[in-house]
Amino acid sequence: MDQNTPTAALLPSPQDQPLDAALSAMTVLLEQHGYVVAVYPSSIPLAHERRLHTVRSVLESNRIALLKLDLPPLGVAVLVRQLRQLSICDFGPGVIASAARLLSHYVYAGALLNSVTRLDRVPVSLRSHAKSWLPGSQFGVLAHPAPEVIRIGASGRLSGPGFATRLVVAKGQLQSDWVEGTLLPEWQSQGLEEAALPAGSPGWWGTGRLIEFAAFLSEISILYQLVSSVRREVCTWCGIELIGDRCGFCAAPLAAAEQQGRDAEVLRHGTPAYHGP
Repeated sequence: MDQNTPTAALLPSPQDQPLDAALSAMTVLLEQHGYVVAVYPSSIPLAHERRLHTVRSVLESNRIALLKLDLPPLGVAVLVRQLRQLSICDFGPGVIASAARLLSHYVYAGALLNSVTRLDRVPVSLRSHAKSWLPGSQFGVLAHPAPEVIRIGASGRLSGPGFATRLVVAKGQLQSDWVEGTLLPEWQSQGLEEAALPAGSPGWWGTGRLIEFAAFLSEISILYQLVSSVRREVCTWCGIELIGDRCGFCAAPLAAAEQQGRDAEVLRHGTPAYHGP
């Protein structure tokens, strides 16, 4: 990644940081950067999510965007990385915040698991549950964009992206070369990199014996092209510029007339799409 890409600021959970300290830290971030885009997975504890909303409410700030994503932990980390890359471009904070929903469609996130018996975030067949009890069984699981489960060694493969991506891998307590030896060539990913396993991954996947992976668009030029190709709107509630149908800062949807006009334009000209280089 470009060395100029800003680092992410971590927002600790309530048990690790009292409310007064959280308010002070957020105030400093707003003073330094003007806006804050806080991205978090839907799997975080409810108390942590409530803390984020409490901080935003107490500060009465419309410059804090809270983006809740239904992605596995490594998928969330990848998306945060992309937003960090875009933050050095000529996009306003509203466009960057609303770009999260757009970019999430291009993230393929999954894991190699030794068991699916405790996996409750991806639909698993009774047959796969039964085979989890067989010694040495391993499963390839795709959680996003569409759930899939295959048994390693049997016929079948995980549906991969139809565009150029890079693959990032985070290894837990499982030894296997399936990701590098099978998945990487099947998905035709242009390179592989390793990352530390996110702390929330074992809980999300139901086991610590896993290898988590995510395929994503890594080139900032492609990200810029993708985001800039989407029509920009102005939020009728807070006045910030955005893309898509909902403001990332105040969560207000586009006005009905504006949405209808945009839908008509899509019908006439088609929806912008990324097809890869």
